[in-house]
Amino acid sequence: MTSPYRAVLGAAFDDLHPRLRAYFDAIPAGAVGRGTGVFDTVGTPRRWLWPVLAMFARAHVMFPVWERAVRFTVENRAVTAADGSPAVAAVRVFQLRDQRAAMIDEIGVSDGALVDRLGRPLRTEARFAATVLDGGLRLRSTAVWLIVGGRRVRIPRPLAPVVVLTERWDDTAEVQSVSITVAAPFIGRVYQYRGRFHYRIAEEGEQSP
Repeated sequence: MTSPYRAVLGAAFDDLHPRLRAYFDAIPAGAVGRGTGVFDTVGTPRRWLWPVLAMFARAHVMFPVWERAVRFTVENRAVTAADGSPAVAAVRVFQLRDQRAAMIDEIGVSDGALVDRLGRPLRTEARFAATVLDGGLRLRSTAVWLIVGGRRVRIPRPLAPVVVLTERWDDTAEVQSVSITVAAPFIGRVYQYRGRFHYRIAEEGEQSP
């Protein structure tokens, strides 16, 4: 089974840095991708947004915090989406000051684009345009839906938040960097996390070192 990233990027997949190709390529059957690292920042300093983020926190999407130096782990597994397309299910666990919080999502392919389905239960869906620049991957959302009462409700484009993800490999530090920002019209940045991590493919039953 191919990975959703390779399926969408096509020939451009080979323009990724070799270490990123290993990260975004298909995870073998019986294996899991595991990463450990530190986020420099998580959340937003705009505390008036925290009640909104708290609603998403209950579904494991975003958290009402503003913290620095947050340790985290990530586990990626290859799965098959409901429509039969390849997908990657991810669980990121944030070691926040007062709790451990999990972000849960599944990224797959729909109509030739990457689609990220976030939350358990599912609460948000975002479609992304993917580009490779200087060996790194950049995803920028082109449409966002909320899941309300089991129905997909698209947020009108002028009002939709814009999600931007950037993944790079730092040859000097030999570490992978990740940055995600969520910006809303008329408000600006409402959520972010940015940091670095190490990643490897392991057998499903293998314990983390």
